This record gives sequence, structure tokens and C-alpha cells, in this order.
Amino acid sequence: MNSSTGRRTTREKLYEAAVTLIAEQGFSATTVDEIAERAGVAKGTVYYNFKNKADLFEELLRHGVRLLTASLQAAADATKERGGSRVEALDGMIRAGLGFIDRCPAFTQLYVAELWRTNRAWRSTLLTVRQEAVAVVETVLREAVAGGELSEAIDIRLTAAALVGMVLVAALDWQAFQPERSIDEVHAALSLLLHGRVGGR
Repeated sequence: MNSSTGRRTTREKLYEAAVTLIAEQGFSATTVDEIAERAGVAKGTVYYNFKNKADLFEELLRHGVRLLTASLQAAADATKERGGSRVEALDGMIRAGLGFIDRCPAFTQLYVAELWRTNRAWRSTLLTVRQEAVAVVETVLREAVAGGELSEAIDIRLTAAALVGMVLVAALDWQAFQPERSIDEVHAALSLLLHGRVGGR
């Protein structure tokens, strides 16, 4: 294992430890010692990789949202490669988002909570990476409008944010209050919303 791969692996362990602890007990109550212990590394390793706990958390948010963004983009690309429509790409992105959240529930809880806090040092970073995720959806919506699949009347920016928000909130509700449901059931319900089939008969 080369040094860059080793460092990446160590950072992944620290991200996983930090996200779990902070989800359990909050940012302020979580110490660097606890993060190091949970990750199975020395305390000095945390400071070798990050300036401090806040820097670790900021990088954790950046890392997590970029993984989500990559999942969304991969779903859009896969649909395009097989000749699917842009609306099918959006549906695939919903499924990909649910899959990501199913794999990373603690991160998703933290991310959604942090979106509403305005006094954090990492606020600007969070808004930047959030926009990266939303921009992937905006691109597909823009292509769908240009191709005549969706109405030109839609507000692309707001619709993209609404779709991302729908997936995040629905997935958290699923995991907290309806864990007996399968990802297929949750995806099917959100797919109906996407296709406008909730109203009517």
C-alpha cells in the first residue's frame, strides 16, 4: 500500500468514527480522543491528517456530499449510456440517492442537521458542496426541458433542490419511522411523485 492510499484509508476510518460519534452525541461533546479511539489510531494521527476537530468535520461533510454527488452523477451517466430518457435518469438518481443514504444514515442525519445551522465555521463549505450535488440534478432537468420531456415552465433551480430534499427527508423518515419498508418500496413511492402520478385516479 503506497503512502497516499494509506493516508486515504486512515482518513476514511477517521471519517467513519467521527460521523458515528457526532451522530450519537453531538459535535461539541465528541472529543478528538474518542474519534481516535473509535478509529483505532493514535491521537496524533488525527492531527497529522487534520488541523483540529472542526477541520475533520468540515472535510467529513465535503467528503460525504461528494460521494453522494458521485452516486447521482453515476446514475445519470448510466441512464444516458443505455439510451434512457432524462426523466428515467432522474428516477435513477432518486434510487441512487436512497442507496447512498441507506449505506450512510449517520452522515445523512448530520448533513441535514448542519444545513439549518448558520453559525458554523464550515457553513460556506457545506453550501458549496451542497450546490455541487444539486447542480447534477439541475443539469439533467435542463436537458429534459431542452428535449421536450419536461415543461419549460418549471423552475429548474428550485425543482432540483426539491428533488434532492425529497430524497433526503423521505429516506430519513423511512429509516427512523418505517424501517420495515424495503428500498424498492420507498423508491416506488418517490418515483410516483416524480412522474406526477399521485394526483388523479
